[in-house]
Amino acid sequence: MKEVVIYTDGACSHNPGPGGWAAVLMYGSRRKEISGGEKNTTNNRMELTAAIEALRRLKEPCRVKLYTDSAYMVNCFQQRWYEKWERNGWINSKKEPVENKDLWQRLLALTRHHQVEFLKVKGHSDNEWNNRCDELARAAVPRD
Repeated sequence: MKEVVIYTDGACSHNPGPGGWAAVLMYGSRRKEISGGEKNTTNNRMELTAAIEALRRLKEPCRVKLYTDSAYMVNCFQQRWYEKWERNGWINSKKEPVENKDLWQRLLALTRHHQVEFLKVKGHSDNEWNNRCDELARAAVPRD
């Protein structure tokens, strides 16, 4: 199974507001940068979209280390929040509908196709690839 490293980031100029997402995918010496944006979104939606779009680009099942500065995403997978959400009909611990259910379901489907380890990286620090994703995500924010 191929081993891929992915860095992702999302950005929003207002929350909600225009936002961008980006990812850097690395396999051996190969590197691919992807990004996109939406006119009306949230930071969390952009974080999730970055991971979805990166994993969607993989052509076969892979072992993935996915680095993100999103505690929201890392905690969901490391603490397995999604298991309770699915069991409870996508209702969270506050008895409210899970926000971004559509994106969580897409991301979960992708993680079941690949072996994904979600790893937290400190945002806006000295991590070269997190900084590159941040730069790409900010550049992808639609401007009016």
